[in-house]
Amino acid sequence: MCEEEIYSFHICYYSCKECDYSLHKFCAQLPKTQQNHPLHPDHDLTLVRHTEYNVKLKCAICQLEREKEFYKYYCSICRFYMDIICATMSEQKMEHPSHPHQLQRYSSRMTLGCCNACGNEHSGTFYHCITCFGFRIHLDCALLPSKLLIQQSTNGSFSHSHLLAIAYSFPFIEKRDRFFPQCRVCEKGFDPHLVLCSSYLWHYRCEKCRYYVHVDCATSRKEAFMTSILMPAGWGKTHKNFKDEDHPNLIRCPFPDESVNLLMHHLINKGELVIKRKIDGEMFCHPHPLILFDTLLNVPVPLHDPMKSVELLCNGCVRPITDVPFYKCSQHHCDFVLHEWCTRLPSQIQDYHGHPEHTLVLLPKIPGQFLGVFTCKICFLDCNGFAYGCKQCEYYVDINCGFIPDVITHDAHPNHLLRFKASPDTNDCKACLWWIDTTGFHCPTCDFYLHTKCALLLPRTIKHKYDKHALSLRYYPAENHSGKRVLKKIQKSKRFHYKLINSLVQTQMWIPARYNIHHNH
Repeated sequence: MCEEEIYSFHICYYSCKECDYSLHKFCAQLPKTQQNHPLHPDHDLTLVRHTEYNVKLKCAICQLEREKEFYKYYCSICRFYMDIICATMSEQKMEHPSHPHQLQRYSSRMTLGCCNACGNEHSGTFYHCITCFGFRIHLDCALLPSKLLIQQSTNGSFSHSHLLAIAYSFPFIEKRDRFFPQCRVCEKGFDPHLVLCSSYLWHYRCEKCRYYVHVDCATSRKEAFMTSILMPAGWGKTHKNFKDEDHPNLIRCPFPDESVNLLMHHLINKGELVIKRKIDGEMFCHPHPLILFDTLLNVPVPLHDPMKSVELLCNGCVRPITDVPFYKCSQHHCDFVLHEWCTRLPSQIQDYHGHPEHTLVLLPKIPGQFLGVFTCKICFLDCNGFAYGCKQCEYYVDINCGFIPDVITHDAHPNHLLRFKASPDTNDCKACLWWIDTTGFHCPTCDFYLHTKCALLLPRTIKHKYDKHALSLRYYPAENHSGKRVLKKIQKSKRFHYKLINSLVQTQMWIPARYNIHHNH
C-alpha cells in the first residue's frame, strides 16, 4: 500500500505466504474514511487508489510525487491529496535500545537534518523523541546492526578480526580511563562537541583489544569518491606507492634494537674499508691512543646491558655499545670508548638539510659549552658527544642527525615513503601525540607525521631492567588481553601513552639529560 520497507522495529505486519503480499499493521488497519484528521480537519478524507489520470500526484504534506497506483487519502471538495504515510505518522513509532522513550516518525522527509547517532547531516526519514527535545536519529542509523565483523572490507584501509558491538554512548569518564581513544579509520576522536549536533555519538567497539571506530567509518557509508580523496589511510593498511629499485638505500625503521642506528647504516660498507688495530686518539681530542677490540674474548670492560644495570656509552654518538668491534683508550684508568664506525666520520658535511648556507665541520667537543653539552637542531635533544657544526651560526647537530635521510619507511605506516621536513608543522606526531614544532617525517598522501626522534630513536625491541623479557614496540592495541585488568594497572601507575613514549626517548635512549661523563673530565 505505501511501498515502503517493513523493518524489524515495526514488530508485526501482515503477510500472505502464497503470493508474497505484505502490509504494515497500520496500513492494513487504515479506515476507508477519516474524519477530523489533524492535517485536514475541515472535511472527510477517503482512501482511494487513484487511477483516473495517467499522471503522478503530489502529496500536499510531504510534497513528494507518488505513482498513480499509490494509495492516498482524498478530499473531493478541496481536491486535497495526502499519501497514507503522512496520514499514519502518529502510528509509526519504534522502540530503540539507544533511547529510553518511544520514537516517532517525523511528519515529513527532512531536506537536511542532523542525526544524534552519527553526528552527521542527512536527508530523508528521521525519528524523534516527543519527550526529549532535540533527540532525533536518521532511519539508516536506526537500522545499524548490533554487531558486525570487519575484515579488510572497509575502504581497503583497515581490518579487524574480532566482532565489534555497537555502543550508543561514550561517557567522559570511560574515555578518560581508556586514554581518549581515536577512531581507527579516520583518527578523529569521539568528542560529541566536535561534530555537528551529537550528544551521543554511537560507535562500534571491541572489548578484546580496545578497538574503536565511528559507525560511518565501520560501515563505509561515506560517499565513495569523496572518501578516496579526503579520507586518510590512517593507522591501517596502506597500498605501496613506490618501487624498491628506485630507492636501493632506503632506511627502514624502526631499527631492530639499540645497537643499530642511523650512523651505522650510513657508514658501514663491508670490504671497502680496512679496520685499523690502533688509531691515534688526538683526532678525537683524546690524549691517548685507542685500541680496537673485535672479539669478545679480550674485552676489558663489560658491554652495555640494562638488565644488569651496566652502562657503556660511545663518546661519539652517545649510544650503547652492545657488541664488538669498538675502540677503547689504551690506558686502563680511562673509560673513553668509540664505536668502530664512529671513527670513520667524514671531517665535514656540505649542503646539509637544515643549514645549506655553510659547511658543517666535525667537532669532537662544542667549544664554550660546559662538558660540551649542546642541543641538537634536528631532534632537539641534549647531547655531549661529537657534533657537526657551523661556528659562525652556532648551528650544531649530533653525528646521527648529521646523516638524516631524505626519505624513510616505518612499520607504523608501511608501504608509504615518509619525507623529511625541516620546517615545523601544525600536526601531531602519531607516536607521542605532541605537536611537531621541530623537524619530522611526513607522508604527504595521508598526512601522517612522526617526530625525528620518534622515527629514529625508538627501536623495534628494547631491554629493561624491570622486565626479564624483551619489550616490543607496538602501534595497535594488543589483541586478546584482559583489558580491564590491564587498565587498572595502568591507571594506578598514572602513565599515559604519550608520557611513556617520551620517557623512553629521554631516559631509555640515553640522549637527553644522560651525559657520558667520565672521571677524567
